[in-house]
Amino acid sequence: MTTVEHSAILPASPEQVFDLLERVEDFADYSDLITAIEAQGNEHYRWYVHAIGVDWTFDVKVTEKTRPRVLAWESVDGVSNQGRYELEAVPEGTRVKLTLEYEIRNRLVASAVKRAAQPLVGKVSSQILRRVEDRLEGKY
Repeated sequence: MTTVEHSAILPASPEQVFDLLERVEDFADYSDLITAIEAQGNEHYRWYVHAIGVDWTFDVKVTEKTRPRVLAWESVDGVSNQGRYELEAVPEGTRVKLTLEYEIRNRLVASAVKRAAQPLVGKVSSQILRRVEDRLEGKY
């Protein structure tokens, strides 16, 4: 699996940040690359993503939800991936760390994705966290 990490500091408490991150279906509002997220019930979600010119669909389940410190998931269908948000109180607010691991079995597609993954995940993560911050500040 390939691992990509991203972190940022948001000027809000871990509880406030976690309350927004745990509303998984709202992530479609936070990133231009996420076209939709459908709640499937029982902490399962179907994600629709358009990235590097390709439409991706995958189902994930939340595997850990420890308010206000950890939100983790893993795929159950589609693109093999697992991820984890870790939140830590810091003097400026909350440090949010995203760790994402994925595996694409098609070698041609995997090669293209690997070249684009780090900047792509960084872009999506930055966009999500920026829009979460805007929502916390009442801007979005």
